[in-house]
Amino acid sequence: MRDIMVHTGRYDAWGSGAEYAADLAARVDGALTGVFVHPSPLYMMPPYASGDVIQAIFETARSVEQSADAARGAFIAWATKIGVRQAFWQVAEGRAPETLAHIGNWHDLLVLERNPDAPWGAPPDLGAVVLASRMPCVVVPPHCREASLGCIAVAWNGSAEAVRALHCALPLLHHAAAVILLDGAHRAPEIEAGWLPPFDVQTYLSRHDIRATVKPMLSPDDRAGEAILAAAGEVGANLLVMGAYGRSRFSEWAFGGVTRTVLHEATLPVLMRN
Repeated sequence: MRDIMVHTGRYDAWGSGAEYAADLAARVDGALTGVFVHPSPLYMMPPYASGDVIQAIFETARSVEQSADAARGAFIAWATKIGVRQAFWQVAEGRAPETLAHIGNWHDLLVLERNPDAPWGAPPDLGAVVLASRMPCVVVPPHCREASLGCIAVAWNGSAEAVRALHCALPLLHHAAAVILLDGAHRAPEIEAGWLPPFDVQTYLSRHDIRATVKPMLSPDDRAGEAILAAAGEVGANLLVMGAYGRSRFSEWAFGGVTRTVLHEATLPVLMRN
C-alpha cells in the first residue's frame, strides 16, 4: 500500500484524520497525498444572482484555491516531521465524492475523518464518499491520531463485499501482530451459478502468509452492526475491516443497516470497501 491519500477538509490546519493518515503512511513506508477539495463556484451560485454577486463568488473561489495551493510546502513539511517519506499536496475543485473518486484512480487507500463539524465529515456524507470513491477507505473516528496495526479484526460473512475488503486490506494485515476473523452469519451469493469448492478464507489468507484466529459471532440481523463493534472491542482491535453494503446498487447514498451502524458508532478506524 504505497499511495495513501487523505481528505483534509481544510488547508490551513490538519486534524486528527490527517494525523492518522500520516502515521499510517509512515508505518507502512508509503507516500501520503493531502487533498483539499473546494466546491465549484457553480454549486454556490444563488438563483437570479446579479453580475456583481457572480463575479464576487468566482473571485472568492479563486482566492481560496490560491491560498490552498500555497499550503503545499506547509503540508509536506508537517507530514515529513511525522515520518512520511514522500508527501504531496493536491487541490481540486468540484464535489467531494466524484473528485476523490477521480484522484483515487492513482491511489491505493483513502482516509476520511468522521467529524460532524468538518466538511464532508458527517456519517451520511462519508457514506456517499465511501460508495462513490470505488476504493478502500479508512474512516477515522474523532480524535484518533495513532494508526496502530497491532490487532486487526475482519468482519467476515462470505459476501463479495467482504472478500473485496479483505483483499484490499492484505498489505495492512501483514503488519498486524494478530488477525481476528469475526465470523458471522454468511450471506447468500447474489449470483445463481455455483462452484465447487467454495471459497475458503483461511486457505486464501495462508496463501498470503497470514494466520488468522476465528471468533464465531452470532447475532440477529438487525443487531449485526452492534455485534461487530462489540466483538472488535473484545479482541482489542486497532482496525476493523469490513465490506460496505448499500441498500441498492442504484442508490449509492443509502447504506444498509450494518454499515450505517458501524459508520455512525465505531470508536476505532474502519477500513471499508464496497
